[in-house]
Amino acid sequence: MNAAKRRALVLLVTGEVLAMSLWFVSAAILPGMVLETAMSPGRQAALSSAVQAGFVFGALFSAFLGLPDRFDPRRVIAFSAISAGLCNALLLLAVPGGGAAIAARFATGALLAGVYPVGMKIAVGWGQTDRGLLVGLLVAAVTLGSASPHLFALTGGPEWRTTVLMASVAAIGGGLLSLLVTLGPYHAAASRFDPRAIFTAWTNRKVRLAYAGYLGHMWELYAMWAWIAVVSAASYGFTTGEAAAARLATVTAFSAIAIGAVMCVYAGRWADRIGKANVASIAMALSGGSAVLAAATFGGPVWLTFAVVMIWGAAIIPDSAQFSALVADNAPADQAGSLMTLQTALGFALTIATVQLTPMAAEAFGWRPVLVGMALGPAFGIAAMMRLKRLG
Repeated sequence: MNAAKRRALVLLVTGEVLAMSLWFVSAAILPGMVLETAMSPGRQAALSSAVQAGFVFGALFSAFLGLPDRFDPRRVIAFSAISAGLCNALLLLAVPGGGAAIAARFATGALLAGVYPVGMKIAVGWGQTDRGLLVGLLVAAVTLGSASPHLFALTGGPEWRTTVLMASVAAIGGGLLSLLVTLGPYHAAASRFDPRAIFTAWTNRKVRLAYAGYLGHMWELYAMWAWIAVVSAASYGFTTGEAAAARLATVTAFSAIAIGAVMCVYAGRWADRIGKANVASIAMALSGGSAVLAAATFGGPVWLTFAVVMIWGAAIIPDSAQFSALVADNAPADQAGSLMTLQTALGFALTIATVQLTPMAAEAFGWRPVLVGMALGPAFGIAAMMRLKRLG
């Protein structure tokens, strides 16, 4: 890897980590918000699911207008990240859990659609034979950024407003940093969203199966990421004090999400050697099994629950980039960008429901059956990958 490529990727990845720190601010600050203002489970879930809803809206809006094609992608990221940081800062003024706070989270998610997908476009412009690794690096950056609010909450103490401020400042810094990134020799305009891709997504069996695998993956991913701190705190509470359980749960959430970032890089390398569908299947088998184990160890020894959650976090994200790569591999060249955009939008639309319904289901049935239910997604995804592999 030459110096120019290395410098561009370091700047891009760092900017993505900082900007994507906004994603799970809601999950990180909910305990502090709830202590300050009583909120229904529906309001709590809405603070998190609003980000996914906003992202779906922002991704489709950006794709339909072809914003990354018409403007410098570095400026798109800068504008999106800085604006998202300012929207996130509105939480400091809004009533916790109120309509304005939920609207601010929706706007934040919509703007982040100009950070993550556009970052992948810049990354793949720096290579052709190592694109599995390049996409893996971007997904790793998004993963680490998603974990960072829990670290902010840990260092900022019980005052949730400190976490909000730290994440907003980080996102603004990430936006400014993106302006320093140079574009690679393979950078080219991506396809705009083409409505005809909807039909290809259904009629092309390989693309349809890649979509199915991705949806199974997304069924589990954001439900786990959004609520793992709450799940861990509830589990640890059986054997330790409430304050200690809450603090350890914050450490657990950050560590579980962050360890997945490391595995994304390795998964990108392995996918080029043993096949994308194989890597995705192995990751889903491990993550689905970990969800069931998390249910089995819920309320048990702290060290055992922590270990299971770490394995779960390591396995739950590395397959993410491979589903997009499978779509690109099997789609018509002139529809690949549109099909990947549609895939992302559908996946995040699904997470609106899973993030919103998870705490409600836990309140009704308890966390154990909910955790087992999360494993249904990976099981569905593995079945799709097995069928895809049989097609050759």
